[in-house]
Amino acid sequence: MPRPHPIYLEVGKRWVFACALDWPGWCRRGRGEGAAVDALLAYAPRYRAAIGSRFTARDVEIVGRLDGNATTDFGAPSAVGPWDDEPLTGVEARRQAGIVQASWRAFDEVVEAAPPALRRGVRGGGRDRDQIAAHVREAERSYASKVGARIPPRTPWPDQRATVVAALTTPTSGNKWPIRYALRRIAWHVLDHAWEIEDRSS
Repeated sequence: MPRPHPIYLEVGKRWVFACALDWPGWCRRGRGEGAAVDALLAYAPRYRAAIGSRFTARDVEIVGRLDGNATTDFGAPSAVGPWDDEPLTGVEARRQAGIVQASWRAFDEVVEAAPPALRRGVRGGGRDRDQIAAHVREAERSYASKVGARIPPRTPWPDQRATVVAALTTPTSGNKWPIRYALRRIAWHVLDHAWEIEDRSS
């Protein structure tokens, strides 16, 4: 019988995130622990569609809980756990970086297929397609600095992504973010906005 996917909960006052430890980007939120886990499981098919058959949905096991913070309640996972201090082997680092790259490909396909103007939210807000893409690109440049990579403004996006992958697979000392956390956060951000664009394209 396959072992459950290990996940952890990041518990804030407003939101709870349920995040997989070994599958960057498979991370969803809910109003409470049960709702967060349910959301994570509900997104398993979309996650598999994004990163491919390397992922197989199965039961999950909660292996820890972290206290959330203001960023958690704003709507982004930001807590670092003790598991993030564990060394990441070369093979595993490349596997997880490959998931980030698959997330990028999925995002690019969604952007290409989406209309320029996206459906507005219930209060009339929300960015359009190109604004979201620009936000994701700039966020990745900021994230890169957390793992010791400097990316100048206006760097071509393929070159920027190559620099990010290099930083994730050949980490240096003094990083502001542990590599395990950086992999999860980067993939989560890309897929979260890819799914936003998909949902708001209809």
